Amino acid sequence: MEESDFRSAFPTMEETSVGQSASRWRRGSSAFEDPQLWGGSILTRMMPEVPDHQAWVRGAVSPSDWTVSLPAAALDEIDRAILRLRAHPQPTVQLDPRELALPACTEVMTTVGQMLRKGIGLVVLDRLPVERYTPEESTSAYWLLASMLGRLVEQTWSGTRIYDVRDTGKTLEYGVRRSVTNLELLFHTDGPWLDLPPELVGLLCLHPAEEGGVSRFTSLATAHNELLRRHPELLPRLYQPFPWDRQGEHVPGDERFGWQPVFQDDGRSFRCRCNAALIRTGAELAGAPLDAEGQEAVAVLGEVLDDPEFSVEFVIERGQIQYEK
Repeated sequence: MEESDFRSAFPTMEETSVGQSASRWRRGSSAFEDPQLWGGSILTRMMPEVPDHQAWVRGAVSPSDWTVSLPAAALDEIDRAILRLRAHPQPTVQLDPRELALPACTEVMTTVGQMLRKGIGLVVLDRLPVERYTPEESTSAYWLLASMLGRLVEQTWSGTRIYDVRDTGKTLEYGVRRSVTNLELLFHTDGPWLDLPPELVGLLCLHPAEEGGVSRFTSLATAHNELLRRHPELLPRLYQPFPWDRQGEHVPGDERFGWQPVFQDDGRSFRCRCNAALIRTGAELAGAPLDAEGQEAVAVLGEVLDDPEFSVEFVIERGQIQYEK
């Protein structure tokens, strides 16, 4: 398979952080307040059912629900911004869209933000003309657009805010993310070990893979409601802590795993975390097997997520940007 190349960055809205990723992709994300931990339990209420517009199923959505086109006026603004950067180079992470005349881009990204928060939580922005820019210039344009969704923040412990997702030939081990290997990425949310995981994640495609490259999306709100119907006896376990592999994103010598629930509701916001592989390796790092109820709960969640009725898929094209809530 040909190496694909994506880029990623983390913005925040209000008190949340946002992110972007990519086959080379680039990415970002956002979060809410810390969970309250007491005696190993998370003090949280359980949602009877998520009354959410984001609890969608495959048959109820179509590409028109997630596709947003970059109009000619916005593309002209981006071209002018790139020309200005060629004349007056600036580090990407110092770029601020408020210092440029980008009204058409601002209007588009306002729509994107509304679709992410009030729509199905998925947007494909079509598309950035990366063929006429250098990779660095494409990254700058990507950064400017993402910055209109919120403040971009670090997505690694070392402070990285723009992250290339591609096969580097590395072997999966502690501290190596699957996104830099050639392994399949299963359904997951970013940073599940964090108290404040990303709210939004973005992904710019610089070079799609020659083979593969299919993106699949599902709604954890839908999965929650489906588990309430299929396995109400197991849903409460998913509101309790699980050990998550921190993937080396911590102070040297700190615990290599963190405790967080899959589902969390504080009465104001409903938060979800998902990555069965990181729970499995998190339990190994914790030195104790996951309890039987926890294993069963994670397994039935996986069954729901793998049901084609609850997901959509498509191949991302060069220059397109994915945003997910």
